[in-house]
Amino acid sequence: MLRLRTEENRIGENIVSSCDHNTVGMKPLRISLLFFLSLTLFTGGYGQDEVPFLRKKGNATQLVVDGKPFIMLGGELGNSSASTMEYMQPVWEKVKEMHLNTLLVPVYWELIEPQEGQFDFTLIRNLITEARKNNLRIVYLWFGSWKNSMSCYAPAWIKLNEEKYPRIRDDQGRSQEILTAFSPQNLQADKNAFVHLLNFTREFDGNQHTVILVQVENEMGMLPTARDYHPLANLAFNTAVPQALITYLQANRDKLMPRVLQAWKENGFRTTGTWEDIFGKSALTDEIFMAWHYAVYSNAIAEAGKKAYSLPMYVNAALNRPGREPGIGYPSAGPLPHLMDIWKAGAPSINFLAPDIYFPDFRHWADLYTSQGDPLFIPEHRFDQTAAFKALFAIGHYQALGFSPFSIESVAKPGDEPLGKIYGLLNQLAPLISSCQGNGRMEGVLLSKDHPDTTLTLGRYTFTFRHDYTLGWSPEAKADEWPITAAIILQTSEDEYYMAGSGVVVTVKPADNSLGHAGILSDEEGRFVLGKWEPTLYLNGDQTHQGRHLRIPVGNFKIQRFRIYSYQ
Repeated sequence: MLRLRTEENRIGENIVSSCDHNTVGMKPLRISLLFFLSLTLFTGGYGQDEVPFLRKKGNATQLVVDGKPFIMLGGELGNSSASTMEYMQPVWEKVKEMHLNTLLVPVYWELIEPQEGQFDFTLIRNLITEARKNNLRIVYLWFGSWKNSMSCYAPAWIKLNEEKYPRIRDDQGRSQEILTAFSPQNLQADKNAFVHLLNFTREFDGNQHTVILVQVENEMGMLPTARDYHPLANLAFNTAVPQALITYLQANRDKLMPRVLQAWKENGFRTTGTWEDIFGKSALTDEIFMAWHYAVYSNAIAEAGKKAYSLPMYVNAALNRPGREPGIGYPSAGPLPHLMDIWKAGAPSINFLAPDIYFPDFRHWADLYTSQGDPLFIPEHRFDQTAAFKALFAIGHYQALGFSPFSIESVAKPGDEPLGKIYGLLNQLAPLISSCQGNGRMEGVLLSKDHPDTTLTLGRYTFTFRHDYTLGWSPEAKADEWPITAAIILQTSEDEYYMAGSGVVVTVKPADNSLGHAGILSDEEGRFVLGKWEPTLYLNGDQTHQGRHLRIPVGNFKIQRFRIYSYQ
């Protein structure tokens, strides 16, 4: 699925930043030089008019915009917020105050094509223009055939002509307010609108790249049954499983997600037959069948859109609650972890699958979506007090393309939000993060009372990150719950590191026991100004517990540069 350009194929210059270089034996570089080299590296070989694209760098995937890696520090607007410019007026200042660089914006089929074949992109033009004024990039959210499974944003001329644009039917034969994926007319109408949108975007924005990424549909999934029972769907269900899916399953048999693999295995790894012949008679088979057809439908839209304007494209998933039945307990057949292989086989023009995370176990879902080496992007997360810290963790640990809480405009005091404070740190660190991606010079931690510590090794040293409340100095340390905290750490030379975040205390020792002990040679709190590191406070004494640890207390949001040394 993930078609990327490799950095080696695109960059010929023999220039590296300190994170990209083998750091053994290097002296720490001046940070201003680091930023200069990083920017030079990622500008070289690219034209400023090149369409944004994804590329592989080591074990990371980067979104490249205007010749440089771009990390999406995003926020998604509420469903109706982008429907008028009047409503949007106060939003721009809010998102700027929270240091966003990317806004995820719904594009409503019913508003851009109110009459069949008559398109109006005034709203989109105004949104792009305002985003440029506010130095923001845009991710389109295409609210086309489906939004949260339903077809609520389809135009009236679609909804009022069910004979031409048919809907799904449940197992009792009842129609629902959901367009069926088995209708060529539905697909053609959606595809035509999407192509017009991408043609407009290329013409209006093709040289400025305000729009950098596109979500195809929104949280697709079948309700209220696991599969569609429209006559067209029944016909497809009782015909042979497409050879393209069989070929994918055979080629990837040793790494398929467990549930699909088990269903195929239990039916003898058959390679010919109907859906029930291949996978058995079950709700899972119904879901696999629907996932394939949703994927094929989405792929046709993405493929046509990319011919108009070749932006990267993804699909997002409303996650499934464990133990619930598909179609009843959750929208069946979306781009969910247990169906990843079906989606990859059916939608090669979709660049990656993305989870909308509203459940508490962030690591669980992020691990699933990266388990096959795919990039992580969180287009929706509940906008709560944990979101900021999960954003930092996602970018540090999973090398995520970006992060985006939902209903970003809903806050009353954006300047007080932890998200803005974390995004402020990440904005400063972005070139350094990009240079450290893919080469084992960066990590992230996420801490809570249930998960109070993490140990990791970067270079010659092993670091133990603990929640700040493990020190026991704060009265809140005895509370039943602790606030989520997080940090990112980046290695810039053999003995030099940067750390940013909130609510962590860090101890360090040599990774090789023969080196004896590790000490803190220096520790500075500071900031980047125009790419240059400026210390604001030199830490020692009580701030480093007399050289025994590094610390950023709960409620503080800081960047520290520190150097480590070893002694016997």
